[in-house]
Parts: sequence; C-alpha cells; structure tokens
Amino acid sequence: MSRPQEPQRPLFPFGNPFRSISPKGSKLPQKLSLTLNDFEESLAGRLKALEPKVADDVLTFSWLTSAMNSLCETHKDVKNLISALELPVCDWEDKWIDVYLDISVKLLDICIAFSSELSRLNQGRLLVQCGLHNLESHSPKQYIRARSSLDGWRNQTTSKNPRMESCFSLLDSLMGSLDLPKVKNSSKGRVLMRAMYGVKVQTVFVCSVFHASLSGSTKNLVSINVANSFLWASTFTHLLTSVNSGIRSRLASGRAIVCKELEAVDVNIKELYPKDGVNPDSVDGT
Repeated sequence: MSRPQEPQRPLFPFGNPFRSISPKGSKLPQKLSLTLNDFEESLAGRLKALEPKVADDVLTFSWLTSAMNSLCETHKDVKNLISALELPVCDWEDKWIDVYLDISVKLLDICIAFSSELSRLNQGRLLVQCGLHNLESHSPKQYIRARSSLDGWRNQTTSKNPRMESCFSLLDSLMGSLDLPKVKNSSKGRVLMRAMYGVKVQTVFVCSVFHASLSGSTKNLVSINVANSFLWASTFTHLLTSVNSGIRSRLASGRAIVCKELEAVDVNIKELYPKDGVNPDSVDGT
C-alpha cells in the first residue's frame, strides 16, 4: 500500500502577500513575461543609475533633476507597456481605472506644489543677482538696495510654502495606495498591475526625496519593503537606504537648508551681509 503524499507546504506560510499581483498557480504566457521582464529590468537599471557615489550627493539639484527625469522615463515605459499589451481601456476593470486616475490626480497636485516652490527659488535667485549687482557699486545708496535684496532672500529661505505643506497628506495617500487591486482572470491585467506597482514605488520615493530636499523635513521620507520577486527590488532597497540615511544625517547635523546649492548661497550671503556696515538712516533717498 503506497504512503499518502504529504501536503505541499506553501511558499509563504502566512499567505502570499503578492497574490493580488500574481495569483497562486498563475503563469504568464512567454510573450507577456518577456514584456514584463523588459520593463522591470529597465526600471532596475534606472534606479541603479540614481545611486549616489557619496550619500549626500543626493541633496543637489543635479541629482534631483536626474531623479525626476528618471521618473518621467518610467512613466513613458508604462505607457509603452500598455500599448504593447493591446489592452483597450474599455477592457480595463473599473478598479484599475480608479487606481490610475487616483495616482494621476495626486501626482499632478504634487507637481503643482513642487513647481510653486521652484518658482519661489527662482525669485530668490533674482534677488541674489540683484544684490550682487548693487554690491559692485561704491555708492551707499546701491549698498542699501543690495541689503534690501539680500534681506528678501533670507526672508524667503525662512518662510514656508503652504503648497509644499499640502504634500504631506498627498504623499501619505500615495503610500497608502501601494497595494494593487486583485486580478483573477487576466494575464495582461496582472502584467499591468505589476508594472504600475513599480511606477508607484518610484513615484512615491522620488517625490518624498524631492519634498525633503526642498522643505528640510524628513516627515515624508518613505520606507517601502519590496518583495524579492521583483527584478528591481534589491536595487531599490539599496538606493532607498542610501538616500534616506544621507538626508537624515544632514538634517541631524543641524543644517536648516538641506539642498547643497541653496546652503552654499546662504553661507556666502551671511559672510558678506551686511558688507560695509552702512547705516540706512545716514543716507538720503533710496
């Protein structure tokens, strides 16, 4: 009499946390699997390129620009993947469309907030340029104008942008929506949801770093655990750890301004202001 076979032990003793993306027993057709692998490998390479050589190199406008460009490329990739899947919008389930629209609206609001802060920084740059121009003169009146411009810069760096404050709730909401809808009977749907998970993770990460660098707050730095089943998981985990530790270390040192370029401007202004000790009351006119 043959011995009864022992029941197969599950891979995840407490249940598969990623069953909503890849249900048990599902296997993607080869063409879809290759399409998904291409997307995930591209994402892994893109994340690898963002790894800073030095931890706080991330706190520069050049890194932030690279990170935002990288995110834009990932969004382009998912659009191309949707086209490659040949999955018409009319075949999308309502919950997929809701997820896509919800991400898009929140991301738009975050981008508006960032654009508002960059506009403020650009106004500050003009104030600094105006101040430096007036300092080239030997006229006390021009020195007073320079002091006024530099005062404007210093006031701006210490003030808060209400739109940036609104990013807190938006990023929290995006973090809370990382879980994707369950996909039962659509291989193409599973590929789409898995790819959208990668887009959402990179989006939340880049936006959180961007916000921390401009606001000087670590409140929205994210901590995301990505399963090893994703080809880009280890690269992302290493990048996340390196970037977050660099930002926290810099803020812990007592720096009020996180971004390196902004801090350099602020240090130089403090050194030359007031440059000559001119008393505005001793000069007639403006």
